[in-house]
Amino acid sequence: MTGKPGMEGPPVRPPAVAGSFYPADPIELAELVDGLLETALPPDDAVAAVEAGLAGLLVPHAGLVYSGHVAAVAWRLAASEEPTTIVMLGTNHRAGWLHGIGVWEAGTWNTPLGDVAVDEDLAAQIVDLGPPFMVDRDAHRSEHSLEVQLPFVSRTLPGARIVPLAISAGRGELAVSAGARLGTLLAGRPASGAQVRLAISTDMAHYPPATAATWVTEELAPIILALEPTRLAQREAEIADSGRPGLACGMCGIEPTVVGLAALLAMGVKRGIRLAAATSADVGGPSRRTVGYLAAAFPG
Repeated sequence: MTGKPGMEGPPVRPPAVAGSFYPADPIELAELVDGLLETALPPDDAVAAVEAGLAGLLVPHAGLVYSGHVAAVAWRLAASEEPTTIVMLGTNHRAGWLHGIGVWEAGTWNTPLGDVAVDEDLAAQIVDLGPPFMVDRDAHRSEHSLEVQLPFVSRTLPGARIVPLAISAGRGELAVSAGARLGTLLAGRPASGAQVRLAISTDMAHYPPATAATWVTEELAPIILALEPTRLAQREAEIADSGRPGLACGMCGIEPTVVGLAALLAMGVKRGIRLAAATSADVGGPSRRTVGYLAAAFPG
């Protein structure tokens, strides 16, 4: 699935969740994002560690009023005036047909804060890696996990280009090997002189009480920061099957995280740094039914 038959010119992805996950009004959205960034304080050790380079981020993707304060810490750390391409690994919430990694390979993504261009050259190289990588724009059309990052991208990385990937490659050998191939490509090929970074989009535990959501994050975060994709997949599955009341999953983005960690390893990354964590209850959501959020940076 690559787009609508008969479409002419470069493809444009319009916003799918403007007005629900974040304000649709450009002025209101800019004020919200700038306020989140202004109060975001990356830890000193993270600031020092990324002075030599930043290979990737892990960021949450709920509505900005819920997870934006956590995501903002990562995007403030990533802020740069240098040309940047962000390879964005998204959670697949709605594209039930997707069995692989769907690439939006051309054109632009429209946001209330302006258009963000796709790095078509790098996207083509990723598609050329072969299965499970494939062109599939439809997998992105109603997906929010990457869209909610773009207001931050627009404010912290002006002129950045993106390669959006919808990840539905499982959490086993296929996902790990695909991530390793992606990371090898990125390690060997700067995008037209631009710095290349990964952005892994995932929320943490879904729907348990706040104390349980915090526990899940504390269980999984050290494995994420140690870049152990196989162990992360195993532990997340154990947690999801643990029978804790209300718990639907340990990470809704376990698949992009497995792929992303494998890619970061292939890029030579040795460790991650925890930036921020919270639950939806911390910003006024009900404490008996929460979602967990985590942000991390990967120096490289």
